[in-house]
Amino acid sequence: MAHAAPRPGWLQRGKASFYASHFAGKRTASGEHHDPDELTAAHRTLPFGTRVRVTNPRNGRSVVVTINDRGPFHGKRIIDVSRAAARKLGLIKAGVGDVTLSHPDSRQPH
Repeated sequence: MAHAAPRPGWLQRGKASFYASHFAGKRTASGEHHDPDELTAAHRTLPFGTRVRVTNPRNGRSVVVTINDRGPFHGKRIIDVSRAAARKLGLIKAGVGDVTLSHPDSRQPH
């Protein structure tokens, strides 16, 4: 499967959280098994295989994840990331945080 990417300049802002530990090994909407150590995420509309940069504007940390699941379906969150991605973003302690989603080659915090 080719890895898609949003068009350059694409940007979405909102809340992110991460998968609870009980989802480890469960099948995602794409058919893959959820691996908390992989850099993956759930998004409501982006196609499976899409790579997107997730940036935490509070600390400037960012990570590129691959969409392999649907969601989040709780509150007004725009993305659920794996535990590994949440660790890189500094979201583990808070559980939820503001993020921006952008083209994977984007390196500037938005």
